[in-house]
Parts: sequence; C-alpha cells; structure tokens
Amino acid sequence: MGLVACGAAWVWAANAAASDPTADRVVAAAHLGMLATLSMGVLGALHQFTPVVTGRPVRSVRLAYATFASWLGAAWLLPLGFATEHEAVVEAGGGLAAVAVLLLVTNLSASLAARGKGSPVVGLRFALGGFVATACFGVVYVADRRGNWFDLSGHVVLAHATIGLFAWLGLSYVAVAEKLWPMFFLAHVPGRRLPGRVAVWATPLGVALLSPGLLIGLPPLAYAGVGILAVGLGSHLLSLFAHTRHRRRAPDLHLLFVVTSALWLVTGAALALAASIVIGHDHHRGTTLAAAAVAAFGGWLLETLVGHAHKVVPFIAWASLRSHGVDKNPAGKPLMFSDLYDRRWAVVTYAAVTAGIASLCGGLAAATPVLTALGGGLFVVTGLIVAANLSTVPLHMLSTRVPLGDPVTETAAYQGLSR
Repeated sequence: MGLVACGAAWVWAANAAASDPTADRVVAAAHLGMLATLSMGVLGALHQFTPVVTGRPVRSVRLAYATFASWLGAAWLLPLGFATEHEAVVEAGGGLAAVAVLLLVTNLSASLAARGKGSPVVGLRFALGGFVATACFGVVYVADRRGNWFDLSGHVVLAHATIGLFAWLGLSYVAVAEKLWPMFFLAHVPGRRLPGRVAVWATPLGVALLSPGLLIGLPPLAYAGVGILAVGLGSHLLSLFAHTRHRRRAPDLHLLFVVTSALWLVTGAALALAASIVIGHDHHRGTTLAAAAVAAFGGWLLETLVGHAHKVVPFIAWASLRSHGVDKNPAGKPLMFSDLYDRRWAVVTYAAVTAGIASLCGGLAAATPVLTALGGGLFVVTGLIVAANLSTVPLHMLSTRVPLGDPVTETAAYQGLSR
C-alpha cells in the first residue's frame, strides 16, 4: 500500500520536482517511499529477524502491534500533511512517529543486549540508534515548519535524508544481510568475514561525520564522512561478492534482485559525485542530480526489499498454512515455499520495479516530468503485483483446506483444486 501511494504521489509531484526537488509535493512523495514503504518493511523485518539473530525474543508481541499501528499512522499522516500543507496533520504524524520509535526501542532493546552474536547484532544496534536520530531530526523538521527557527534549505534536508538512508534503513539491511545471505545463497565464506564487520562499523561512523558536515556547511567534515561511508558501503559490496562467489545455490531471481540492488547503490554514489561537482556552477542542475542520487539510494533498498519479500513472505505464509493444516500443494506434493507465488509474475515484478527506479532517477536528474511520472506509475504497478502475487495463492489454499489425516478426501480436494 505504501509503494502504491508513493508511486501515485510521484505522478502527482512530477512537474513540481522538475522545478524544485525540495517542494512540498516532492517531500510528500519521498516520505511515502521512506516511511510508508521502506521503513515499514524494515520495521517488519526487524521484528522478524532480531529474535533469530540474537536468540532472544522481543519483550512483547502487543508492543509490536502497537509499534505497527503508531508507525502506520505516522507514515501516512506526515506525507499527507506535507502535501496539503496542514501543519496539524504533520504534527500529529510526528507525534505518532515519536511513539513508534519509543515502542520499538523498548521492545527490541532486551534482544539487542545479547553479547557475542557478531556483526549482525552490532549493526542492528547502530541501526536502532540511527532510527532514533532520524526521528529526532524529523521532530525538529516538523516543529520548524510552524516556527521557522532556521533556514530549512536543501543541504539541511539532505543531512536528514543521509541519516535515514544510511544509518537507519541501509545499515539495517547491511546488518541483516550478513545473516540472510549465507542462508539464501547456501554460502559459507571462509575466514572471519572481515568486510561484513567493517561495513557495520564504518557506515554509521561515516554518517556521524557526513550529516553534521552537511548540516553546518563544513566541507572537510563532510568529505571525511563521505570517505568513511564509502569504505563501509564498499565493504558491504565486497561481502556480497564473497557470498555470491561461494554460493552453492544456482543463479535465480532472488540473486538478480540482490545484484541489481547493489548496482543502484553504485549508481547513487556516481550521481552524488556528479552533484557535488556540478552544484558549484549550476545550482539547479546540481540539486536535480542530488535528488536523483537520493532516489537511486532509495532504489538500492527498494529493489532488495521487494526481492527478499519473495523469500521471506512465502516462508511466513508456509508456516501459517502448516499451522492451519495445509501441508500439500495443489498437485498433492509436499508444500514448498515456491508453491506460494507465481514465478512468472515475480519476473514481471523485477522488471517493473527496476524500470521504475531507473525512470525516477532519470526524470529527477534530467528534470523531465514524463520520466518521473512513469517511474511513479511503475511503482504503482509493482505494489499491486507484489500484493496480489504473494497473497492470492496462500489465501486460496487456506480457503480450500481440508482436515489432515483423511488422505482420500485430501487428495480429491487437491486434485479438484489443481484442475
């Protein structure tokens, strides 16, 4: 739902983005992507994987539901308030976001206190801190819209985006990937896996220097942050290369999603470099390139979120179906994860989300509204296909389930379903 709304918002904001990438419509579209899509997905992943990585449960499932509800309200009220310029709506969304952050920290802190669990836990601790820092920055941003305490110019917004993109969303992926890649690729990387450790330490350190450097306009501090952040993200790419090199699973669509995601990270770095070179003598062109860089970095996370959803959601649905007595596919064979979605539609999803990211980046960089709107439209298509593809088959199986222990009735039912 968040991705569909984000795509629709980009269609609506396409003309405004061509003239001013920091306009309220553009900010609303970006927040639907960062909050309602990426952050919602990452929050779900943290509740799923933190107990797996740490070996400790969250404090309370009820707190998890409360976190979901408060973040859902924040993720939609904030962009709606930006788009309509209703400050009361923005403030309500900011208040709900603060509640969600408080609940998340309370719920996950006990799990993340586990010691001796390696770089994934270290990275998740830093990511939780990045989430808090992003929220605190956002609270000031929300308050300033009514108070006008300081000049909320492009470099200030970029300082805020840097924390959210890399110290919160990106670092969460970097940390969790060190646990997921060995499982999904069937990869055993020999040695101490140094690139993964460097990634989870260098990435937050780089952001800790880059964001203040952008905020107060101190180029040496910002450049130092960029250098350290590049080391962290480069180490993440080296870790990906090592896992793909030592994988024992044949190349598949999931690998294509992950590799394409890494290419968007490289593309974002190239666009950011181009923006820093150009902005000195052509401010508008530099601003559009910077906006395209943020879109590419968001594409890095969106591509991998959609790709991993095709692994993780069937796993969750499989467990749920088994608990309801469904353990066979329509052909009467043991139920597998791949039975729970259509792989042909997954290929269409890959094409749609990749083309959508490319179109959005191109539209923002070249200030071309048609390309920006096309990217938004492809995001709408992606969201609808993913929702249908990952839910239709499990729901149909659940609605046609039969009690276990009656092989004749069960076989007849699945043969009918197969026909």
